[in-house]
Amino acid sequence: MNIYGYITIGTMLLMTFLILIQTRGASLGAGLGGAGDVNTTRRGTDKTIYQITIILGIIFAISLILGETQK
Repeated sequence: MNIYGYITIGTMLLMTFLILIQTRGASLGAGLGGAGDVNTTRRGTDKTIYQITIILGIIFAISLILGETQK
């Protein structure tokens, strides 16, 4: 396994963890439209976690592409 494989696995694990700790909805009903607070603004830690998740997603995609070109 080359360095891109390790980067892919690492970013995948970190992204999974960050997605799971995001407190976006209180229950399954909130995800299906049952919650009344649809238009909320991310602030503080929630915004930081959200931005880090996006950056890790970009790094994940780039490492997949570069890993495939190395084969």
